[in-house]
Amino acid sequence: MSKSSKAETTPAGASTVKTSPAKAAEAHPLDGLTGGAFSAPTSGERTARIRQWLATEPSAEQMAEVFKDLANRDKGAAKPLKEKLDEIKRSKGQEAVAAEWAGKAQGLLALPKLNLADALAWQRDAAKAGAPLSREPLADLKVQLTERVKTIEDLQHRTQVQREAAVLIAQRLEVLSIKPLRDAQAVLETLRADVAHWQAQADELTMDANWASVDGKFPPLLDASRGQLLAVWDAFQGALAIAVKAAGDAAAPLPAVPVWADELRAARGVASPKGEGNGEQPARAPKAKIDPAVLKEMREKSAAIVQEALAKLEHEVTEGHGKATPKVAADLRHALKEHIRNIDSKLEAAAHAALTAAGELEGWQRWRADQIREELVVKAEALVAKPMGGRKQQDALRVMREQWKTSDQGGTPNHALWKRFDDACNEAHKVVEAWLETVKEQTEVVKAERRVLIDEVLAWAEANKSSTDWKHHIRSLNGFVEKWTAAGHLGEKAFAEIQPVWKAAMDAADAPLKAVRAESLAHRKVMIEEAQVLGAEPQLHIDAIKALQQRWQHEAQSVPIERKQEQKLWDAFRKPIDDAFQRKTVEREKAAAALGEHDRYVLEAAKALEAANASGDAQAIHAAAKALEAIVRGQLPVAAEAAEAVAPVKAVATAESALASEENKTLAEEAPAQAATETIADQVPVAAELAEAAPTAEAAETTEPAEPAEAPAEAAPVPAPKVAAKPVVAMRGDDRPGMRKAEPVAAGRGGKFGDRKDSRPGSKPGGPRASTDNKFEPYRADRDSRGERGERFSERPAFEDRGPRLGDAAFRAQREAFESANLALKKLAMQSHGEVLTNLLTAWEKRDPALLPAAQELGKQVTPAVRSNWVQALGAPAGKEVPEALLRLEMAAELPTPAEHLSARRMLQLQLLTKRNAPAPAETWGEDTAKVLAGNFDASHARRVQNVLKVLLKR
Repeated sequence: MSKSSKAETTPAGASTVKTSPAKAAEAHPLDGLTGGAFSAPTSGERTARIRQWLATEPSAEQMAEVFKDLANRDKGAAKPLKEKLDEIKRSKGQEAVAAEWAGKAQGLLALPKLNLADALAWQRDAAKAGAPLSREPLADLKVQLTERVKTIEDLQHRTQVQREAAVLIAQRLEVLSIKPLRDAQAVLETLRADVAHWQAQADELTMDANWASVDGKFPPLLDASRGQLLAVWDAFQGALAIAVKAAGDAAAPLPAVPVWADELRAARGVASPKGEGNGEQPARAPKAKIDPAVLKEMREKSAAIVQEALAKLEHEVTEGHGKATPKVAADLRHALKEHIRNIDSKLEAAAHAALTAAGELEGWQRWRADQIREELVVKAEALVAKPMGGRKQQDALRVMREQWKTSDQGGTPNHALWKRFDDACNEAHKVVEAWLETVKEQTEVVKAERRVLIDEVLAWAEANKSSTDWKHHIRSLNGFVEKWTAAGHLGEKAFAEIQPVWKAAMDAADAPLKAVRAESLAHRKVMIEEAQVLGAEPQLHIDAIKALQQRWQHEAQSVPIERKQEQKLWDAFRKPIDDAFQRKTVEREKAAAALGEHDRYVLEAAKALEAANASGDAQAIHAAAKALEAIVRGQLPVAAEAAEAVAPVKAVATAESALASEENKTLAEEAPAQAATETIADQVPVAAELAEAAPTAEAAETTEPAEPAEAPAEAAPVPAPKVAAKPVVAMRGDDRPGMRKAEPVAAGRGGKFGDRKDSRPGSKPGGPRASTDNKFEPYRADRDSRGERGERFSERPAFEDRGPRLGDAAFRAQREAFESANLALKKLAMQSHGEVLTNLLTAWEKRDPALLPAAQELGKQVTPAVRSNWVQALGAPAGKEVPEALLRLEMAAELPTPAEHLSARRMLQLQLLTKRNAPAPAETWGEDTAKVLAGNFDASHARRVQNVLKVLLKR
């Protein structure tokens, strides 16, 4: 700190004591010049007054004098003075440098032939020397040099474009020389305009003021292109004029173009000369016909080659590179020249457009490089102004630097742009550095958390060594894994370092579980082998299988393993047992598959019912259903008589066997089907007589119930019927001592096909059954007054007659046949109902009573009197509409009324409420329908009538 500043820090009281009034009143000589800067009490006030004084723009000598005195007192307050003096000094040096580089620029602009390298180097060298290029006059001179450079480069580029255009025009002329004469004549005017336009553009290039400054190689190239194009054009015009003249005059000479000459000879009818005696070349050999497949392959191959070269050139043009573009363009020209005959016009046009674009790009390599650099500078400065996230900003900076390197490969380096770009990238990278510091801190925190978790796992493993709760063990390990997963992100290097430690800790904690699982797997494999042994035995041991399954469940519950592995082992354990039970099931199905005589009758009747369902005839369906129902109830002789009775003796034996089988089933199984035998006896007396001729009841009991089909073959010859034999009567079969035999009970008639459940025979006559009644038995009045418990059980009557027991196949067949019959009848009823409504509306529309459906078709809801009223209404002339009748119909059917008629319906309902004794609409809907039919036909009314009758006719 200076002496003056130390003096200022002295307390105010001391200064007032030691300083005399005369000395305090003395001021600094420069205090008045600077506005009291030297007498300011604090450094901040001195700095503020110095800045205010500098705003008045003092001279350099005054600022130097003030800085000399103030620098010894307060360097902070003298800093603005120092910056101002440095700026003045720097500006004087820049003015000298600017004057020097301005003279060089003016000298370059004054040259009639400007060297592009010197013009581009001026800007680079001036920036290196520190010349103020952003100030006048250097800024204006820089713009002038840049514009002139662009003009010269544009001239060079246009020269290349003219060369390409000349080549393309020459190629077009060459192609036209091998095409028919009419094609050349069609495009003659277009070619003439193109050639004239090309010459005008070439002349415009040569007349430009900067033409002398272009590279020395371009003027000869333009002159050579001009000479070549004009030579080809003159030859083409001359040959075309000769060809046109020869086409009009048969005596005129032929052109030198072979294709046109052959075409003219063909038009004149003159054969091509075979020799050279007339001075012409011998005629060409006729072209060999190419196979269409080969020609197609050639065209596809040529198109693929040209397309590949075109794609490469378009990629180079899009990327903007200049080094590889000439080579790729040359490859495309070569491919186009070789395969132009085998490609279509669309691909040819695309190739020419790409060549033109490539020609434009070749001359702009330096300009394109600077353009890319300027774009990169703008992007880098945008990142400084509006930074992105850390990772994104880092990637963006890396990509931009790579792009800058790529641009340096295709153009001359630009040091001024590079300095701006590098400064912007360094400034933008500060965001990345801050992000990296944050990431580093987060990484340390995450690593610490993971180390704590590893220590926790090791401590838990040590504490739970002797635990046998393996489910808790697995849940704890899964919890540690979830914590590890959610611990946070780590870099690849840090994660690779800590991951092995984590795996070692988890292996130590999982070691007891792995050992127990290995032991459990061994036990399960032993049980699988035991299951295979049990499944391979011919006789299944259910108790052993259950015990084995319980052991497996105990093992699975005590030691859990992975789900997939456990399921795989369980499948292996279950397979032999399932196979054994499946084998047993197959054997049972084979035994049940042997159908008896009664089952065969049921299957045949079910097939007949299915055929009737398919025919769509309701009467046939009803007849087939009744036949199937009769057979299901055990009326086998009826079915036998309906079929062809070829072997009466065999039929008798079959009936006898069936009766014996039914009785045996009753005694053996106590099934509720004993009344079937009595029904058969009542309907077919012959069967009863044949049953009386059976040897004995004991012989019938020896017959197995599962072998009804073998009874006819084993039956003995039928003897003569005995006289006054006792008929077969269904009995309870309870022959216990002291028990009274039940009296014969008439077999109750079972439910017929199509009957409603509430009208089943044997139902309680006075209403629904009580909760204590048996719904599976017919109602018996004698059971209302129940006696003692023993009497009630001893006098139980037989169950409802349901016929013999059916096999599985026969039972399913008859059930499916009945279901399909119900669906078919329901469908037919719906179709019939729709046809009836359609015919009724048609009769109304045509006012023809003959079209009115019959009473049977209309249903039981329409009485003959109601139908006669409808016939009279349709026979009479159409009267006025009666809207009230239609509303009453809708009220009777309880259907909604259209919105426009709601008020009328409400009014009618109010009127009906006042008429207590008047009949309700539901009672007079037939008369109301007659009133509606007597009126005129209306489509909207017809729709309403159809909806109403659809409901009323079904009630």
